[in-house]
Amino acid sequence: MFRRTGSAEVTLWFEGRDLKAREQDTVAAALLSHGINTTRATARSGAARGPFCMMGACFECLAVVDGRANVQTCLTPVRDGMRVERQGGLTR
Repeated sequence: MFRRTGSAEVTLWFEGRDLKAREQDTVAAALLSHGINTTRATARSGAARGPFCMMGACFECLAVVDGRANVQTCLTPVRDGMRVERQGGLTR
């Protein structure tokens, strides 16, 4: 079993809710660890999407991070105080 050592805990905010995460986690991993599996809605149908490949190939995990849209959460490391919101449809 994998065991992490020496990782500091950080707090990020997801739609007004504070979440604890490990400093080495990605945003997607932190959200999934709290049972949050939807980070955006599709532009055409509004269907829910969330982390899928976890390596930056599929773009399903896009979200608004610190006011910036279209951030791939599976590639973005968490940072203390970071603010994350679900992304609706096509955001530029």
